[in-house]
Amino acid sequence: MIPTDADGLDPATAISAKIVIAGGFGVGKTTLVRSISEVPPLNTEAWMTEASEGIDDLSMSGAKSTTTVAMDFGRISLFPDLVLYLFGTPGQPRFWFLWDDLSRGALGAVVLVDSRRLDQSFAALNYFENDSTVPYIVAVNRFEGKLWHDVDEVREALALRPDIPLVTCDARETASTAQVLRDLVVHTMSLAQVPEPRRTRTHA
Repeated sequence: MIPTDADGLDPATAISAKIVIAGGFGVGKTTLVRSISEVPPLNTEAWMTEASEGIDDLSMSGAKSTTTVAMDFGRISLFPDLVLYLFGTPGQPRFWFLWDDLSRGALGAVVLVDSRRLDQSFAALNYFENDSTVPYIVAVNRFEGKLWHDVDEVREALALRPDIPLVTCDARETASTAQVLRDLVVHTMSLAQVPEPRRTRTHA
């Protein structure tokens, strides 16, 4: 069960933290925020039109008809004394300039991955590994409830460092999303500040 204000949260003693939900277009960021937020989530979505063809990558978008143009926002009382404010980043490249502002002051980030099109995750992974000091974990979204590729294969394909947690989730399910956020909090709090070499991901 996910605790809420009604479960005895004391606003005077609770700690709040900002969490970023990042990833490429259509990987499930908006769905994840909606599945966990205890308040009506704020979504800044716009209809995709013919004007975006040639600019936005609409492959594998399926029935998706909207795209996030600024951010998604939600809130969850993950523990009785910890409130997380969730900020979902836009996935389309033309909105990547917003990532710096959305990540500023964040406790940590979840990079959400669609294992059927891993290349969509490279930009977000490179950003948090090379251009940001925000700790992060990687979560493979189980689209249609399926794990399309073995976790070890995904780790190798993404060239993740051994110390970066790689977990799976179903972004539609509250309990699954909550576990991802717990994993992120645990990882963030246990980090040793040891500089790591930088890598750049490229297409095979």
